[in-house]
Amino acid sequence: MKVLALATSALFLAGPALAQQAQPNRFQLERTESGIVRLDTQTGAMTLCHDENGTLACRMQPDERAAYEQELDRLEKRVTALEERLSHTPPNALPSDEEVDRSLSIMERFMRRFMAIVGEFIDEREDNKPQPNRT
Repeated sequence: MKVLALATSALFLAGPALAQQAQPNRFQLERTESGIVRLDTQTGAMTLCHDENGTLACRMQPDERAAYEQELDRLEKRVTALEERLSHTPPNALPSDEEVDRSLSIMERFMRRFMAIVGEFIDEREDNKPQPNRT
C-alpha cells in the first residue's frame, strides 16, 4: 500500500511536468512486492498487474470497471439515439417543393444583390474614366 501511496504522490507532483512533455509511452510500469503497478500517464489511473507465465496480466479495479461500464453505457445510448434519428430520415430523400422554392428564392436574392454591386462597381469605374478629347 505504501508503494501505491508513494506512486500517487509522485504522480500528483509530477503531473504538470508530464503533461508538458511529449509522451511516447502512455504507460509506466513499476515493480512492487505484490506485483507490478501500471500507471496511465494520461489519466493517472493505476492498475495492479501480475506476471503470469511471462505474460503481464492487468485486471481492472472495481472503480475502473464501473467507469468503463458507464462509458460503454453512454456510448451505447448515443449510438442508439443516432441510429433512431437516421431511421426516420429516408435515404436519398429529395427536398420538398417548398424547400426547393425557398432555396431558389434565397439564390435569386443573392444574385440580384450581387449583380447590383457589380453594376455599381462598373458605373463607378466608368465615372472615373478620363473622357475622350473631342476638340
